[in-house]
Amino acid sequence: MGEFDLIARYFTRPAKRAALGVGDDCALLAPAPGMQLAVSSDMLVEGRHFLSTVEPARLGHKALAVNLSDLAACGAKPLAFTLALSMPSVDEPWLAGFSRGLLALADEYACELIGGDTTRGPLNICITVFGEVPAGAALLRSGARVGDDIWVSGTLGDARLALEAFRGTLSLPAPMLKQARLRMEQPTPRVALGLALRGVATAAIDVSDGLLGDLVHVLLASRVGARIDADAVTDLVAARRMPSNAESGLALETFRTCALSGGDDYELAFTARPTARDAVEQVSLASHTVVTRIGTVEAEPGVRVVDAHGTPLTQRFPSFDHFG
Repeated sequence: MGEFDLIARYFTRPAKRAALGVGDDCALLAPAPGMQLAVSSDMLVEGRHFLSTVEPARLGHKALAVNLSDLAACGAKPLAFTLALSMPSVDEPWLAGFSRGLLALADEYACELIGGDTTRGPLNICITVFGEVPAGAALLRSGARVGDDIWVSGTLGDARLALEAFRGTLSLPAPMLKQARLRMEQPTPRVALGLALRGVATAAIDVSDGLLGDLVHVLLASRVGARIDADAVTDLVAARRMPSNAESGLALETFRTCALSGGDDYELAFTARPTARDAVEQVSLASHTVVTRIGTVEAEPGVRVVDAHGTPLTQRFPSFDHFG
């Protein structure tokens, strides 16, 4: 099978909202009047971002989900995406599964595939996603203010638990590993939450490289600091609440590290004024997404992680670094 046959069979679909989709030198997008385009790219490299044993359908899902998560953090509605795919050879069963997972998630969010490229090489997936947001309404990293609450959606740390299990640094009971692996390989982009947070959140970011590391980007852009409740964050590891946790033998410190610096969660961390707490709860209900208040924005630069008694923790929580 040649390159163009591959594209035609697995990735070509009629354009619905785009003015022009797959098949020309460029795709054409026409955002609605008064809207701005939100654009983001993410690359997934085998051995760096995913394991060779991942199911192709899950990989297709994740490849798009991590990009939709960026749109969510900006409060943007998905429109379309392009796919650049490098692979060692044409593996039709793999392509069938990958495209099925990719396009199922695309259909769920009405985000159509409008172009891209394919070539022979190491397995590497790069997606560029396009969304739209009303002019001036985008959620940015630079809006956090002293006194703001800090919130996070969903659960944290389970993807890192799965990664460490695959690395052999810890052992998880089968039910716990199954759930943790699902979180690592098939994250849920919080698009509905991001859209609902427009006008409520003062700043936002998606949690991809670890909560603390990603939160620092918000603090630097906003020129503020933060105090984080370590216990509140640690309680967000879903695996801790599973019956099989009793047999895991994992220490509190393991869950804490995974939650604070694990990465691959693709949840949203955001700030909001204390007066907006009722609004945040309404947003949570409307988007069917649990959110948890985990800290406070402070004037002093840096992040202070404290225990239930307010005592600062001295442990370091390094986040993921692609070149670290």
